[in-house]
Amino acid sequence: MMKTPLSPFQSLMLVIASFVVASVINIYPMGLEASLLRPMALIMVLIFWLIFKPKYVGVVTAFTIGIISDLLLDTRLGQQAFAAVIMAFCVRFLGQYIKELNLSMAWGVATIALIVFQVILWSVQYLTQNIFFANALFSLLISIVTWPLVFLSLHRFIRKY
Repeated sequence: MMKTPLSPFQSLMLVIASFVVASVINIYPMGLEASLLRPMALIMVLIFWLIFKPKYVGVVTAFTIGIISDLLLDTRLGQQAFAAVIMAFCVRFLGQYIKELNLSMAWGVATIALIVFQVILWSVQYLTQNIFFANALFSLLISIVTWPLVFLSLHRFIRKY
């Protein structure tokens, strides 16, 4: 049975809905120990759409998601936005050289993007506030390990039929 592809409006609504769900995951209340293991859901979804729907999600979207992350996670305004924009440029740059993306290739690109995002965020926070959140390493590792779940849950919506 052939499925029809999503219309541009449906694709855009799917992208927006996935960002809303990811933001809820990012701010869902958890205990202190559990919150250290929370994946960077909003950034993971951003990376997915940067890789697979660059027509809808680009650097401006990365900046917007970064500002939203700053507001939701109570970081200084612009820190996560700056890291997200640099990360988006890296993903777009890598995307020029990769023609066919399967799960392992996308996971590799996402791993690089997550590391770039976290290192830039650590650098900006250290330079502007003289603080270093070493505990964010756990969140980074959990995000890298769980990124295939984001891939598997969203990839079915972008297949070309």
